[in-house]
Amino acid sequence: MSILVVGSVAYDSVETPSGKATDVLGGSALYFSAAARYFAPVNVVGVVGKDFEFSKIEFLKQDNVDLEGVVMDEGETFRWGGKYHSNLDDRDTLYTYLNVFESFKPVIPKNYRSSEFVFLANIDPELQLDVLESIQAPKLVVLDTMNFWISGKRKQLDAVLKKVDMAILNEEEIYQLTGNSNLFDAATILRKMGPRILVIKRGKYGSVLASENGYFFGPAYPVTKVVDPTGAGDSFAGGLLGYLAGCSDLNETDLRKAVIYGTVVASFNVEDFSFNRLKQINRDRIETRLEELRRMTAF
Repeated sequence: MSILVVGSVAYDSVETPSGKATDVLGGSALYFSAAARYFAPVNVVGVVGKDFEFSKIEFLKQDNVDLEGVVMDEGETFRWGGKYHSNLDDRDTLYTYLNVFESFKPVIPKNYRSSEFVFLANIDPELQLDVLESIQAPKLVVLDTMNFWISGKRKQLDAVLKKVDMAILNEEEIYQLTGNSNLFDAATILRKMGPRILVIKRGKYGSVLASENGYFFGPAYPVTKVVDPTGAGDSFAGGLLGYLAGCSDLNETDLRKAVIYGTVVASFNVEDFSFNRLKQINRDRIETRLEELRRMTAF
């Protein structure tokens, strides 16, 4: 079953305590796709500029990712620069040049409109609503957003929340959305706003799944050395939704396993800059690390 992702394609310049990487591939749509491709075919919708080198994402085209929906526009590709603090939890944005992404209007190719799984990456909620109008009876719609849209386009975001099945957000975002700083109260409030399933990202502390069946606490995999946290959230979402795309039922057990698959894929992503690490692994490596995490947490 195919997955549709609509999000950003970017060039990133990143500095961490481990080093620097300049003008490397990034963006929510690419990080998600690089992770989800291990489980299911992925259809990508995004925009790039005339400076974008498609040869650099050939590894995606060769492995379950369709890029027909990535259009080239006049101008330059979205660029972001950031510097992480020594704790790797905090970072400073050095610059954000939206370039062609500023006028991005997603056009969903006809053969993408029957995608059964949809990931609305972190883009303007008005665009997310437009995407949903183009999709034919999806099985599962998953939303990501950020504090910029929560404060700047709350009305439109509330409208999107009513139409999605799952939201994948971090703690700060759910607190801002609900006005409640208690994790469990905030989760209850947010689920009443629309999404029946909520996954709360907590970085090195793992994640929390909240559904009608209660809570599940997913641990983080203990990575020996985190090189670059960029894209961890999108690769987490890619592993999670990728696994669910292969499930027939989407029951509580499937959801819990999906959270762990997301955690494992993201743990590979942070071990190097850009997609360097995700290029090196395969499904067997993912399964091996999943089993390691299972042994660490079984009692």
